[in-house]
Amino acid sequence: MKTLIVGVALLLSVGQPAQAPPRVQTKSGPVTGALEDGGLRVYKGIPFAAAPVGARRWQPPQPVTPWTEPRPANAFGAQCMQRRMFADMVFRADGMSEDCLFLNVWTPARRATERLPVLVYFFGGGFTAGDGSEPRYDGASMARRGIVALTVNYRLGVFGFLAHPELTAESARHASGNYGLLDQAAALAWVRDNIAAFGGDPRRVTIAGESAGSIAVSGLMASPLSKDLIAGAIGESGGMIEPTFAPVPLADGEKTGVTFASTTDAQSLAELRAMTAQALLDATARPGTPRFPITIDGYFLPKSAADIFASGQQAHVPLLAGWNSQESGARGVLGQGEATPENYAKAVRDLFRDQGDTALKLYPGTSADEVQQSATDLASDRFIAFSTWKWIDAHSRTGTKPVYRYFYLRPRPAMRPEKGNTGPARGAAHSAEIEYAMGNLAGNDVYAWSQDDYKVSETLQGYFANFIKTGDPNGGGLPRWPAVKPGAEAEVMRIDVQSRAQRETTRDRYLFLDRWYANR
Repeated sequence: MKTLIVGVALLLSVGQPAQAPPRVQTKSGPVTGALEDGGLRVYKGIPFAAAPVGARRWQPPQPVTPWTEPRPANAFGAQCMQRRMFADMVFRADGMSEDCLFLNVWTPARRATERLPVLVYFFGGGFTAGDGSEPRYDGASMARRGIVALTVNYRLGVFGFLAHPELTAESARHASGNYGLLDQAAALAWVRDNIAAFGGDPRRVTIAGESAGSIAVSGLMASPLSKDLIAGAIGESGGMIEPTFAPVPLADGEKTGVTFASTTDAQSLAELRAMTAQALLDATARPGTPRFPITIDGYFLPKSAADIFASGQQAHVPLLAGWNSQESGARGVLGQGEATPENYAKAVRDLFRDQGDTALKLYPGTSADEVQQSATDLASDRFIAFSTWKWIDAHSRTGTKPVYRYFYLRPRPAMRPEKGNTGPARGAAHSAEIEYAMGNLAGNDVYAWSQDDYKVSETLQGYFANFIKTGDPNGGGLPRWPAVKPGAEAEVMRIDVQSRAQRETTRDRYLFLDRWYANR
């Protein structure tokens, strides 16, 4: 009898149709995704703009051609053209192509009427590398917390940031460069127009990113094209402020473009556009090729981001931002010199000239250990911490919404023996917080994560999720995180195994650097 019951059950299950893939109607056409564990609906590789190829190379993103038949959205689209520059980048993308303007959506919503908060995450990589398919940015963990999460591709390097007089001349807006940032703005416009169909609320969109992604977040807050498309912002290490990717005048960007073009066989913009994508990419690998800067193009950026924040013309939204304890290493100051007080003092005086003695009081180095720490602090500040501080400080002064600042201290653990022999880090290196913040430690098998690491991840992701939902990181039993008070020493949330808010002790360093960069 038992055998008969089992056989009937199997017959019934085989006879039932498989569950249809989840389908969503976007403004451009229907897409079908996939169901993942826990009932998440995942849509990968949705085009948010037309392929920027041929005549559309070095043009602002254009609308996609609509479609009528359901388009499968179950695989990541191609990554944008880039050279392999960072060993920690792992891609799940379907190859590499100029045709790369795709985004990915993870949603827990069962119905389009749920109006859940939305997170749009922009990857880092110096505006030269990276992809929305990287596992560390995966949106599933955030989606399980009741958030519609997206990652977005954008053009990189010469494809995303070439400015040139011929491009400016052909532009109806007399602008060139910043195409990667325009891609991001176009993705946010797509979110405004389509995210409700995925159960998201277009009025509750928080943008976030790390490194170049964080710099982009500050730029999107500043740009008139995107500042009205967001309700909150998260920045992890980096602001679009000197010395970190501060935008240059358009004329300077055009000079860089002309210099690059002269290294190729192309004699005109038409010939540059006729080059294959691979040939252009290869040309950027030649020694001495300049970095393609962000430009004050009069379109995406009417003036510098620093000036926009100083005058209060940015998006007036809550901001959560900070940086890590070891954004750069002591070699960034010492070079190949030993960590002796004498070598350190000379290096600091070479950097700051007549302000060297003042700098040494703020970054003292009277012993080998103190030199190692101060050189690390100074290198980190000059690399990316100062620009992040300046962004936070400016927004706290001229914005009208709360600002929350963090300092991330948890070093990555040692690598697993089969992955390498690197021991635990001295401090929290640049990008070390990403998997913790996005809840993706388990997706990275390089490191021997401990329970303490998962505890830190639960705390940091909890703060991020609260902020995305309410504009305030507090709640859910987490340690209280006070907002920054304008013009005063901030209370900074120190993220570690035992997280706590503590009044900042480094403000004098940043005020010094602020004067230095303003007057040099």
